[in-house]
Amino acid sequence: MFFALHRFQSLRYFLSIVMSALLVCAANTAYAESREALERDSKNALNNLLAQNQIAKDLNARAAAVLVFPSVKKAGLMVGAQYGEGVLWRDGKATAFYNTGGASFGFQAGVQEYGYAMFFMKDNALNSLNVTQGFEVGVGPSVVVIDQGMGVSHTTTTMQNDIYAFVFSQKGLMAGVGIQGNKITRINK
Repeated sequence: MFFALHRFQSLRYFLSIVMSALLVCAANTAYAESREALERDSKNALNNLLAQNQIAKDLNARAAAVLVFPSVKKAGLMVGAQYGEGVLWRDGKATAFYNTGGASFGFQAGVQEYGYAMFFMKDNALNSLNVTQGFEVGVGPSVVVIDQGMGVSHTTTTMQNDIYAFVFSQKGLMAGVGIQGNKITRINK
């Protein structure tokens, strides 16, 4: 009897954690920054990335456009969810707004916040953002996530892929972060 009761309490605890994580992410989807605040936060995040990372600065000079998500919130325990909003920058001007979201299942636990920027190097890669009802990272144009190690061994002349992504400002407790499987959808602001 004790084992069955203990197992039920563990399951209840587990489900409450999962539901809490999903509610945190759902609350973030309901919260929408104003257009001005989102543009400001996105521009600040991009400027900070360019000031701290020479590869990003070099890619920015050649990119057709840059999509910046200044804050993506992710939470999960076995089942996870994430959400954030961003701005597409072209020639220094905000031209469109997008959200990014995703759900995942697997070995994961925690809550995390991070930002990321995607440098679209070719117009056909940029066009793929609006061809379908949502651009899924990992499907279509190749996306290369740049980390510190890659920055040492590559130069912008050897980097010839469609899209380069930089993850930045990671906060919180969650093992690893990735953008693979995120869906990016255009929104009206």
